[in-house]
Amino acid sequence: MSQKRKILITCALPYANGYIHLGHLVEYLQADFWARFQNMRGNECVYICADDTHGTPIMVKARELGITPEQLIAQSYKEHTADFADFQVQFSHYGSTNSPENKALCEYFYKKMVEGGHTRSQAIKQLYCDHDKMFLPDRFVKGTCPKCGAKEQYGDSCDVCGSTYSPSDMKDVHCSLCGTTPVLKDSESIFFKLNDFKKYLEEWIPKHSSPEISKKMLEWFNEDLHDLDISRDEPYFGFPIPGTNNKKFFYVWVDAPMGYMSSTEQWAKAQGKSLQDIWQDPSREIYHFIGKDIARFHTIFWPAFLKAAELRSPNQVFVHGHLMVNGEKMSKSKGTFIAARTYLNHLNPEHLRYYYATKLNSSVDDIDLNLEDFVNRVNSDLVGKITNLGSRGGQMLKKKMDGMMSTPDTEGAKLIKLAQDKGEVIAAHFEARDFAKATTEIRSLADEANKYFDEKAPWKTLEADPVGTKQVITTTLNIFRILAIYLKPVLPHYTAKVAQLLGEKDYQWSDIHTVLSNRPINDYEHLATRVEGDKVKAMVEEGRKINEEIQAAKKASSTAPAAKSAAPPAPAKADTGGTPAEIEFTDFEKVDLRIGLVVEAEEIKEADKLLRLKVDIGGGQIRQIISGIKAAYKPEQLVGRKVLVCVNLKPRKMKFGMSEGMILAAGNGGSDLFVLSADEGAQVGQRVK
Repeated sequence: MSQKRKILITCALPYANGYIHLGHLVEYLQADFWARFQNMRGNECVYICADDTHGTPIMVKARELGITPEQLIAQSYKEHTADFADFQVQFSHYGSTNSPENKALCEYFYKKMVEGGHTRSQAIKQLYCDHDKMFLPDRFVKGTCPKCGAKEQYGDSCDVCGSTYSPSDMKDVHCSLCGTTPVLKDSESIFFKLNDFKKYLEEWIPKHSSPEISKKMLEWFNEDLHDLDISRDEPYFGFPIPGTNNKKFFYVWVDAPMGYMSSTEQWAKAQGKSLQDIWQDPSREIYHFIGKDIARFHTIFWPAFLKAAELRSPNQVFVHGHLMVNGEKMSKSKGTFIAARTYLNHLNPEHLRYYYATKLNSSVDDIDLNLEDFVNRVNSDLVGKITNLGSRGGQMLKKKMDGMMSTPDTEGAKLIKLAQDKGEVIAAHFEARDFAKATTEIRSLADEANKYFDEKAPWKTLEADPVGTKQVITTTLNIFRILAIYLKPVLPHYTAKVAQLLGEKDYQWSDIHTVLSNRPINDYEHLATRVEGDKVKAMVEEGRKINEEIQAAKKASSTAPAAKSAAPPAPAKADTGGTPAEIEFTDFEKVDLRIGLVVEAEEIKEADKLLRLKVDIGGGQIRQIISGIKAAYKPEQLVGRKVLVCVNLKPRKMKFGMSEGMILAAGNGGSDLFVLSADEGAQVGQRVK
């Protein structure tokens, strides 16, 4: 083999606003196959990924759930990493774009863009809510879909018919927070001058992507490249752009690719190195694995960002196709839009790893998960052909004989040599990411080994020729071992069990050249079981039910009436045991009550009755409220709870700090206090009317 290579690979960052599904796994599994193969060959391959955590959808989803964006992305991180681990995806490091390293990188890139003269500002008209005093991202706008007429749809797409549009196309447009009709106002946006890099990119793209992708991307170069708006107005969950007084934030497609580098930096620090040592090392190869839907971002925008920052670009961008199920796009109604966890609830992850390997190559063609073919191929090839060799040979040697291998016979030695000689052919297929061809070669060797075993029929010669029988079994187990080594990038846990059976350590690719002889084996443990069709059906049914529940929840949300800006009728007087003085409705209107979310709570140790709370009242505003409810509540009981807040109460300077509002509670005081909560449908920042 050639000199040891240093390789860094990345995958597209999964968004923290949703679950990992089988379509995602097409990418993460093929990158895992490739990384494991490279490490088996003696190379150093670092596999980096992270959660993509910023943007309006994160903020909106957190509001819907009544939690902070930080809580939402922490939960997604936990779920995503668990799914990947259970599918045996072995990242060197899995980070998050919401990290100090990523913030510093975004600021560095922006500084270099500005210094190079590659940014400009321009006023653009955007919807603005006079009531909430903020510009409205598309997801903070609701109205009637211009295509199908569904009400209460977001300002960028319809959950009912799937259409995309701009807010200006909608009817009955209103702010999703307060229900008022927004107005158009000028907002100063910051643009990255992409056309400055047109010539550079025209030369770069053909050298760093496949001919098919290169041809497609260069279609954009028939005219000047349009500048990219890299800023977003508050409120926005992300990093503020320096020099904008926290009024502008980096667009998510700016800080997301930075996540490749910031997560690499975190890995590098753990190795006692710097980002510069890894990313700028000219001897290290860097590859991005991505889906074809985001090829433009990775072959046009990202290399332009890197050039502006005077940093190296990746050696290649590896682009793959999408997943089809039963020859069609994944369908929620049919239950084929399947979450990783739903699959894991029913089936073995290595079965999907194997099936994907039989389908994947280096092209951008879509791959089809045909569920009937999935069952047949796993049962026929992995279980019936490959595992069958170890099962029959191992059990016969251990149960019918003394459990000791001998030496291969003459014919067997030739068959072992044939399997060994295929090593470089199979390695070349792995290197080229043509996993389908690699598995085809492996299956072909399994066919030859099974033919040899069946022709020798060792179960018939146990008593008449024990020496010859043991030679056949020894040959069979050696070939099975070689096949397991070839499959290790695809089936790591499976191959580890083979090593355990044969009393060996973790395999490297070079171990194919060893022939086992005159040594004991361990007790045989089942390596793979057949896929049951009923379990596949149960998985699809669970997927269908989950998606039905999700769609029902969305429909219920979309048909719920929007908050109205007009005031409701005056409320009836509450029975308080006395008769308070009546007030005019205009007096009641002066009180601004909002739904708030307690994000922090702590005791004020010097005070007997007081807690210090941090409350999110919507629109990116966090209020400090000092509340006399210490005798009734522990701080941890309040964090994450939606409460009613009087937000226009004049701030009061107290001994322990400024109190900027009041939490509403009922009771007689002391431990007899009960904080008022809203129904679960109420959203943070909504006004109580």
